[in-house]
Amino acid sequence: MKLLIISILTLSFIYRLVLNIVQYRSCGNPIPENVADIYDAETYGRWRKYGGERSRLSILSTVVSFLISLALLCANAYAAFASLFGCDAFPQLVSIVILESLVDAVVSAVFGYYSTMVIEEKYGFNRSSVKTFVTDQIRDLLLNFGLSLLLTWLLFILHTSLGDWMILLFAGAVFCIMLAISFLYPIFSRLGNKFVPLEEGELKDNLMALLTKHGYQVKAIEVMDASRRTTKLNAYFTGFGKLKTIVLYDNLVNSMTPEEICAVFAHELGHGLNKDVLKQQVMNFGNLLLMAVVVWLAVRHPQLHEAFGFGGINYGFGFVLATIGLGLTQPLTGMIMNAYSRHAEFRADRQAVQEGYGDAMVTALKKLAKENFAHLAPSQINVVLEYSHPPLSQRIAQITKINHEK
Repeated sequence: MKLLIISILTLSFIYRLVLNIVQYRSCGNPIPENVADIYDAETYGRWRKYGGERSRLSILSTVVSFLISLALLCANAYAAFASLFGCDAFPQLVSIVILESLVDAVVSAVFGYYSTMVIEEKYGFNRSSVKTFVTDQIRDLLLNFGLSLLLTWLLFILHTSLGDWMILLFAGAVFCIMLAISFLYPIFSRLGNKFVPLEEGELKDNLMALLTKHGYQVKAIEVMDASRRTTKLNAYFTGFGKLKTIVLYDNLVNSMTPEEICAVFAHELGHGLNKDVLKQQVMNFGNLLLMAVVVWLAVRHPQLHEAFGFGGINYGFGFVLATIGLGLTQPLTGMIMNAYSRHAEFRADRQAVQEGYGDAMVTALKKLAKENFAHLAPSQINVVLEYSHPPLSQRIAQITKINHEK
């Protein structure tokens, strides 16, 4: 049993490592002609160095994470740590949640610090202070610990109460938690950022008109102080049903024309009109059901836990085993979900063209790519397996084609 789990962990590691290496090698790919104007020769040289550094960091992070997991499993460290918390089931599961959360937090903090405070700083993207970075890491640790503990406790309650009938209820409970997190995201985002109303003017009027034209009600249009952390651009709108709150990064407002920002939101409107979020939630439930099956298998066989030094089932360690097991299924499920997501992005771009923002969408996408230092020529392998958005050159080619057909 121990050899089986370690073999699955190793296969997942090799898969991730190969994809990271392919991503690294793609930094030398020639840029497609229709996006060649985004970077001049000097800027493209900087991007290749930037992309190479980030890819090398991803490779190192993947290797280190694997070696830590391998060491913890081979040394039966989970069981040894859990033994410090007595023999009762609940303290035992809490112990594993604590250990996993701390290990994840340390690895994330070390590599996140180098990524943000060294690489992003070197290329002029970082605006975070050390204090802001540390505060963000502590907040993420607490949120991750709280969510992990909640999920593990649910598993413990449902499995001990219902046995093998817990699968659907557990998947449903996790799905509801994910929905609640999506609903509460706007609240969480306000913990570390400031929001101010967008000033009156052409941009606000056009955004309001764009959404109300299709029956949406605009609760608020706000600008977030993203420039405290980064120079990169982004925007989104939140809210369930027809009531929406529009959020713009201050970097976006300062870098794009009103027409380009409207083009970005016409694209987002396309997602809303086609109910892409709802469809992805349905797909997420299928994925969660698969996760519930893997978790169920991980807590159904005490010998799996005994192979790593436990005296019986530990529900916290069950999640560790399930995470390893999902490494075999996630490439396939991720590929399917990403394929739909890329299809949805193309369709949302079509909406922007239909709203009359085709040319503005092209210039907006190019600005986003330039300011975000995007990879303009990724490997098709990475695109198929990992990309939720199509490569920029493909999006612009489709927008140009639709524009010509109008």
